[in-house]
Amino acid sequence: MMRRLAAVSAAYLGGAFAAAHADYALNMREGVTQTSQSVYDLHMIIFWVCCAIGVVVFGAMIYSIINHRKSKGAVAAQFHESTTMEILWTVVPIVILVSMAIPATTTLLAMEDSSDADMSIKVTGIQWKWKYDYVDGDAAGVSFVSSLHPDHNEARMLGSGADLSQFGDTYLRDVDNPLVIPTGKKVRFLLTAADVIHSWWVPDLGWKKDAIPGFINEAWTKVDEPGIYRGKCAELCGKDHGFMPIVVVAKSPEDYAIWVAEQKGAAEAAAASADREWTKEELMAKGEQVYTTNCAACHQPNGQGVPPAFPALAGSAIATGDAAAHLDIVMNGKTGTAMAAYREVLNDADMAAVITYERNAFGNSASVVQPAAVKAAR
Repeated sequence: MMRRLAAVSAAYLGGAFAAAHADYALNMREGVTQTSQSVYDLHMIIFWVCCAIGVVVFGAMIYSIINHRKSKGAVAAQFHESTTMEILWTVVPIVILVSMAIPATTTLLAMEDSSDADMSIKVTGIQWKWKYDYVDGDAAGVSFVSSLHPDHNEARMLGSGADLSQFGDTYLRDVDNPLVIPTGKKVRFLLTAADVIHSWWVPDLGWKKDAIPGFINEAWTKVDEPGIYRGKCAELCGKDHGFMPIVVVAKSPEDYAIWVAEQKGAAEAAAASADREWTKEELMAKGEQVYTTNCAACHQPNGQGVPPAFPALAGSAIATGDAAAHLDIVMNGKTGTAMAAYREVLNDADMAAVITYERNAFGNSASVVQPAAVKAAR
């Protein structure tokens, strides 16, 4: 019986791992930018210098052990107060360090030079998602939040029973709204955070940068070939740190222009939606989607929560009580708890929809909140 259980467990774990693993390699990635190539070249220079030092040092040790051992009657040579030796073991390390410092300094200066950028994007880390604001350029004014893809988020829940093989190598590495940048353009990133320290890291771009509340860090990239490049938060930022992926899509200038037009059209439609009266059915349908993406991880898909850390919404005083108080806690969060503020994450329609859903799902029966009420409360 134990052998059968062990075999079943091994098969299950092996299958899950095979479905979820990424490519592994012994060396670091060369990436797709000039910066990443410079970092890779620097890494290889240092690597081979270290190898050469290792060969010389251990070679001398092995040679001495074999040919100058005590059993052969060898007598230790004396180098005490030898000016020649003291000059050699001072000059040689200095030459080695300078030979490594010159390319390292050159690479670091190039990485930090974000001047003359064609466009800027503000990147804000929010537990556990990323917000992207296009500051200037053709997409100026475009803003959206990027979260773990809803299908992946649902599959990772306890007891979901999802077949992980359907996601291939991108399980837990895909998002609902990827960052889109044009190829052939120098893009400057302004990185900060709204709550705790995060770190924005896409290995193919060649660097990672901390996103710290109250500070703005700068970085830049220039991708020449269209493609999809993946990364994740590289700072331990809380319980769902492992579910905070990053996806960057580099598009040709023509495709990027089409994407910008689509985003601006969607933004105008979202703004217009805040000024009309929504039906309860519309709010419930949209609210379920928003809840699955933003709330289900803590309060659970069935609204039962994980007390006491994450209280249940089913039958709760908040979800069935005063609508204004419910709106306030979703919009501004609750100090001293894990309840985050969604003021900058959700637009008026999304926030009205998710509040209405929480008030009328899981057996609850309460009032409807319209986007106009959210707009007025901001």
